[in-house]
Amino acid sequence: MHAIGIPGFWFSHTFVLLALVVVGLSAETQEPSLGRYIMYLTGQHNVVPEPFLVANITHVALAFMRSEAFNDVDPSEWPLFTTVSEARSKFAAGTKIMVAIGGWGNTDGFSQAAKSEESRELFAKNVGKMIKVTGADGVDIDWEYPGGNGEDYKTVPNSEKAWEIEAYPKLLANIRKVIGPSRLLSAAVPGLPRDMLAFTPTTVPLITAQVDFLNIMTYDLFNRRDNITKHHTGLKISLEAINAYLECGLPATKANLGLAYYVKWYKTAPGMDCSEKPVGCKTALMEDPKTGGDLGQAGAFSWHDPVPAELATSFALALEKGVYDEADGGHYFWDKEEERFWTWDTPDAIKMKFPGIVEKRGLGGVFAWGLGEDGLEWQHLKATNDEMEKLNVKSRREYRLGKLAGGWKQGERRPGGPGGKIEERDEL
Repeated sequence: MHAIGIPGFWFSHTFVLLALVVVGLSAETQEPSLGRYIMYLTGQHNVVPEPFLVANITHVALAFMRSEAFNDVDPSEWPLFTTVSEARSKFAAGTKIMVAIGGWGNTDGFSQAAKSEESRELFAKNVGKMIKVTGADGVDIDWEYPGGNGEDYKTVPNSEKAWEIEAYPKLLANIRKVIGPSRLLSAAVPGLPRDMLAFTPTTVPLITAQVDFLNIMTYDLFNRRDNITKHHTGLKISLEAINAYLECGLPATKANLGLAYYVKWYKTAPGMDCSEKPVGCKTALMEDPKTGGDLGQAGAFSWHDPVPAELATSFALALEKGVYDEADGGHYFWDKEEERFWTWDTPDAIKMKFPGIVEKRGLGGVFAWGLGEDGLEWQHLKATNDEMEKLNVKSRREYRLGKLAGGWKQGERRPGGPGGKIEERDEL
């Protein structure tokens, strides 16, 4: 759930290889490249750290441009919190700068666009125009969610949106046709199986055929629609989300794991003692049963935000006494006094996800929501940097071991994924 809220991994011997394939280059000249490492840069936290901390980031998605902007017959403006050129100046040369379209609650523009072949063509044509005008390297389609279960799910039933399930891959195909293979097309997709209405064994292959990769939102997996506490971005539940897409036919090399650079809290049921079982305890009623509106029993803030005064005491206690759940893989704390459940990833919890999910499933990369949300200490970013660097080193080492063992042969399955670039030789 995005709210105001390229290389892949291949197996060689017993290791996972993180690399890129350069189409058309011979097996003898190709070197592994950096792993796909994506950051959303948001209008709410438009903060970028020192260059050395973002040197290995491969893609940046600027969030958001509203979806309805692409349904006008002849749009002349493309409102965004920054410019592509300004963003490009803050990252290493070669970093792909994309524009993320949509976001949580901004679904009407997508629904209008997807209705007919004519409306899909108009939307796609305008996406192409926007890319040309702004200089973006591609777009990230953030429709939350095709088929229903979005912000308006109580007022607009899913039955009225069922047609979107078939229309969604068609819209992506129209966009791909306009922007061509040289521009990037990705999509942010739900992490909860209950929201995967448009992502089935039938539709996922159609979607996969159009996109360069999918950003699987493995966060906000515990939200105000739930009534039992759990980790909002836990390792186990994140792995379940990844597995769901892989089982529907998504190639692992096109799957990116989502990381959360923010904290969430939820009120537990009044009078409920969660001491013995903080994870799996009954929550307070968190949303209006009729409208789906927020009842103020849950919330979130980033590491860049000041801690709200009314939460400061409880959060300080959470930081001091929070623990890691070895069974389900998430950091948490239950405040008995305030009847408040905290769930977040520490830097160490993020590091656990690399062997536990990324390497285990041979994923194409990772992304985080969002870069500026981790300022100004950048502890979660640094942890992610460390793990990505380990994977890149492993990739290079395994590549050279393969060369020493007789080299990679033409047509052989080897490190990489579509859309890559050659890296300078970095001897180990």
